[in-house]
Amino acid sequence: MIDIESFTGDHVYLDANVFIYAVEGFEKYASLCTALLEAIEVRKIQAVTSELTLAEVLVRPLKEKRTDIAAVYERLVQSQFSLKVVPVSRGILVAAAGLRATSGCKLPDAIHAATAQSAGSEFLFTADKSLKAPLPLRVVTLDDLLEG
Repeated sequence: MIDIESFTGDHVYLDANVFIYAVEGFEKYASLCTALLEAIEVRKIQAVTSELTLAEVLVRPLKEKRTDIAAVYERLVQSQFSLKVVPVSRGILVAAAGLRATSGCKLPDAIHAATAQSAGSEFLFTADKSLKAPLPLRVVTLDDLLEG
């Protein structure tokens, strides 16, 4: 497993699935994602995500009428401590369209990658092995972190 400490001081982008696995649990990744969020909370790692993340993480709790989990996400996915939540701006949408045109990725993935790039993130953490990002942004899957 790659030590989360190796990212101390780095600027990382968090895909929605990092929050989902930490909050709702997913046996394979839950402890890793929780440790990652804790490292951000104590300011060892600087992190960024998009407001799109909130829309993605709320779907299942709202569908299942789990207002308790929805409330956790609403508290968690907001700018605080070492986490910056970036609005989906016109510039990000234009950059996302460019990524879609060159890589063929899905719109949500393109928005995440464009947001990460515009925020100056060095790494994009995700469970999505098919997510493509422009260089010099480096996609780091949760499996990469586990297998290290």
